[in-house]
Parts: sequence; structure tokens; C-alpha cells
Amino acid sequence: MSSEVPLCYNKKKGGSNEKNKNKPETVDTSSVSETEELNVPRKKKKKTGLVVFLIILVLAVAGAAACYFMERQKPISTTRNYLENVQAMNFDGMKNLLQSNDMSALDNADITSEAYTNFFKAINQKMTFEIRKTKFNIQNGTATVTAHIKYIDGSDIYKEAVTEFFQQIASSAFSGETTTAEETQKKLAALLEEKSGSVADKFTETDISYPLIKADGKWKIVSLDDETVKIMSANFVNVQDEITQPLSESGTSDSSATPTSDSSIDMTTDKFAIHYTSCRVTNDYAGNPCILIYYDYTNKNSSPSSAMTDVRLQAIQNGQTLEITLPAEDDTSVDQFISEVNPGQTVNVCQVFSLKDKSDITIQASDNYAIGGGTVTSQILKVQ
Repeated sequence: MSSEVPLCYNKKKGGSNEKNKNKPETVDTSSVSETEELNVPRKKKKKTGLVVFLIILVLAVAGAAACYFMERQKPISTTRNYLENVQAMNFDGMKNLLQSNDMSALDNADITSEAYTNFFKAINQKMTFEIRKTKFNIQNGTATVTAHIKYIDGSDIYKEAVTEFFQQIASSAFSGETTTAEETQKKLAALLEEKSGSVADKFTETDISYPLIKADGKWKIVSLDDETVKIMSANFVNVQDEITQPLSESGTSDSSATPTSDSSIDMTTDKFAIHYTSCRVTNDYAGNPCILIYYDYTNKNSSPSSAMTDVRLQAIQNGQTLEITLPAEDDTSVDQFISEVNPGQTVNVCQVFSLKDKSDITIQASDNYAIGGGTVTSQILKVQ
């Protein structure tokens, strides 16, 4: 049985079947298998919604990661700015980056003194740093940034400057010159600045972990710590303390300088040389027994100096430091102990100590104003 499918109208020229003129033409589909399907294209389902969702998800994750990374960099940037202000000795800049706004850690430090500004600026400009480690807690708004800092250790500079400072002060005292406290401070500051340019740089390295906190949308260093002050001061906080240290130690003996039967107080430094010559027992101006110790002193300084300025000589008897005294009679060598000697000149000098009994005494010699130790020589003397 055949079926008919309507097609478009078919106009035929000169056809006799005029009545079929407007009748749709049919096609025979009997030859088409019942199991065969017509090749009609189907529309594919669009996945546009899923693709858009995935793109939005990726962008959201990337945006969150970028935001986290940028926030993590902020405490690092604060720490870097803070240390740059340390290098520049910019105290206002440091204070603005402190959560506490407290700079009291500098109260006892000479880096804030106008007299030493040039010296400490020159020192701190040589400081370098590198951010090594960061701990970050975005929920609590806290972080810890660790910086590796390389800075100048000023111990050699201070030693040279303070030694020469005392020589100048002693020279002024011998000549009867008087100076004010302000003039003395300026003199020491000038020496520190001079030595910082002539003494070879000695660097020290350390790690400092700076705690930070986010306050009012800004990351701040929690507080100014003592270690940073020490770095800014080149391991040297207070000039006055450094000056008085050798003076306070001048009355103490060095137990590590154990003499032998053939040891001597002879010593040579960059500033002077001494050579033991003799000793004798007599009476002091009060009629008490005393010992006179003689040694040659050579001035190796570039300017006039004296044994009293350069040499620290101590006498110990029965574990006790003997007091200095003066002999009953005049002695040229005693006078030469306090007299200035020209560079390269050698004189015989004498120092006098009160005796407690007739037991042996130990004498120790060292640089009078050596900072941080120095060479100590010792010798045993028989009291006769």
C-alpha cells in the first residue's frame, strides 16, 4: 500500500489536466523501508551555563589567591621600609611604622645626640639587610618577618678613638688647658668620625624577627627593640659608659696574667713600648715603706704623650692591689712619669707603691685605656 506526501505545487505548461492545477503533487514512498529513518539533523544541547560557571569559579579562586598574596606582601613591605629608615637614621619614619609609636628605647643611646649624628649616619649607611622568612596569619591580622642584617661592629673604631681621646685630654691637663663638657663631647665626636673613615670596617651579621600587627588597615611593627638599637649604635650604645669602663677597671688586677720566675712586664704596642730596669725599697713621704719600680718608656705615638697617659702599672701583694704613693726624696724618674715625651723619645720613669709587708709582689702592665681587654704582662719582684 502506498502513501502520498504533499510537496510543493507543480506548474506544467500546456497540461490538459487544468483541474489539478492547484492540487498538491504527491510522491510515492513505497520504496522507503519501514526501518529506515529519514536523515533529519538534530540540535546539540548547549553547555554554555557550565562553561560560564567554571570560568567564574577559576576567576574567583585566582582573585582570592592574588588578594592573599598581595596582603601577605604588606607586612614584608612595612619591615623593608622600617629598615630603610634605620639605615637613614630617620627616627620620624621609624616612629610612623611602629604600632606603639614608642621610641623610648633610644633614650639612653647616643645615636640621638646631635654631636654624634655624622658619625652614626656614616656607620648606618653601610648596613644591609635581606628578608629571609615570613609567618603570616590573615585571620588574626598578625605576622612575623625575619630579616638578616649585616652591620658595622664599631669596637675597633671606639678603641682607637677613645685611646686617642684620653691622650688628648691628658695632654690638655698637663698644659693647664681647661675644656667644657660640650667641648669635650665635640672632641670625642670628631675623633669617632675620623676613625670611622680610617679604621677598616668590621661587619657583624644577625637575624632579627619583627612581630607586626594590622591596625586600622595598616601593618605596623609592634615596637622598637633593643637589638635594633644595638645595630644602629654599631654595638655601642652610650659613649659615656664606654669611656668610664677602662677607668673603672683601672683599679682591678688581671688574674689571668700569671707571672713566672723569668717573666717581665716588657711590652710593645702601636702607641708605646716599656722595658723594666730595676726596683728598690724606701720610705714614702709619710715614712711608710714603699717600693719604687723603674722602667724605660718609649713614645711611639705621632704626637707628644707620657707614661702616665699610656701605661697602666699595678702592684699586687697577698692578693691585694697596692696603693700609689710618693717617695720621701725627689726622684727625676718620678717626675718623668708624668712629663710629656716627644714621639720616638725614650725616658726612664718610676712609679711608687705602698708596701704592706716584705712578701713578694706581682706587677702587671697593660695599655692604660685599652677597650675590650688587651695585652697584659706581669712580673714577680722580690722585696728586700
